[in-house]
Amino acid sequence: MNQAEFIRTISPFKDKVFRLSKRLLVSTEEAEDATQEVLVKLWNNREKLQGYGSVEAMAMTMTRNYCLDRLKSKQAGEMRIVHTNYTDRQAGLYQQAEDRDSLEWAGRIMNSLPEQQKLIMQMRDIEQYEFEEIAKIMDMNETAVRVALSRARKTMREELTKTHNYGIKNN
Repeated sequence: MNQAEFIRTISPFKDKVFRLSKRLLVSTEEAEDATQEVLVKLWNNREKLQGYGSVEAMAMTMTRNYCLDRLKSKQAGEMRIVHTNYTDRQAGLYQQAEDRDSLEWAGRIMNSLPEQQKLIMQMRDIEQYEFEEIAKIMDMNETAVRVALSRARKTMREELTKTHNYGIKNN
């Protein structure tokens, strides 16, 4: 596989690798490093890639494993946590602040979910993966993926409702 073929193969999913890394590692710098590491590993194994059914699923699995290893490593204690995962719309100042606050709450709640639920929610609701693909990446059966996603969504819904109702009752 030459460079052009490799780039054609990885281009459709390289941003997904970064977003999954960012979700797990939080730090943009760490996510960029993780993405680069995964892409280098893919490049080093480029001759074997055509033998895989889904290079994307393999890359996402590699990303998940690399990030989890990174979090477990000694260096993980020294990582800076920076959160700027939101995008501003050109809305009024009040609306921008409210949107930012809601997104921040959702991010906090999502980050408090168990690791498995967080990853499944990221892949399904943000990356738009099919249940079958998630099951392969997570090494689970599809029913377990659906249950974990349902629980994650329920927790998000309950926590967001609790947060927003609390604010309304105390105003």
